Amino acid sequence: MTIKRMDHVSIIVDDLDAAVGFFRELGMTREGDASVEGEWVDRVNAMDDVRVDIVMMQTPDGHGRVELTRFRNPRLSKAEPADAPPNTLGLRAIMFEVDDIEDTVARLGTQGGELVGEIARYEDYYLLCYLRGPAGIIVSLAQSLS
Repeated sequence: MTIKRMDHVSIIVDDLDAAVGFFRELGMTREGDASVEGEWVDRVNAMDDVRVDIVMMQTPDGHGRVELTRFRNPRLSKAEPADAPPNTLGLRAIMFEVDDIEDTVARLGTQGGELVGEIARYEDYYLLCYLRGPAGIIVSLAQSLS
C-alpha cells in the first residue's frame, strides 16, 4: 500500500500568536483552530493530561498545510541547542517557493525571522536562503530565476 498524500507538517511552538503571524506574513492563511485534550490525545502522545492548542495554516495553492501546536500541558521540552544549525539530525526545514525572496525576507524580519546565512544564487536556477522563525524553525525560501 502507498500513501495517499502528505497531509501536513506539525511544528511545536511556545508562542502560537507569533508563529501564526510569521506564517501569515509568508502568505499562508489560517484554515482552522482547535483545542484538543482527552484520553485519545494522551494515548497518541504517550503522555498524561495532554492539552494543546492548534492552528492549521494553508498555502495559497491549497495543497500544503502547517499545523502550529502549542502545548498547554505538559510543559514544553526544549530542544538543545535552541538555534540548532541546518546540519542537525532530524527535520530541520520546510521549503517554500516565493516570488520575491528579498521582499519575503524583509517582511518575515518584521515577524522575528532572521537569516541563518545569506541569500545565495544556485547557478541560473534559484535564489535560496534559510530563515529562522518562531521556536527555532528553519524555513527555506527559493525564488526561481527562470
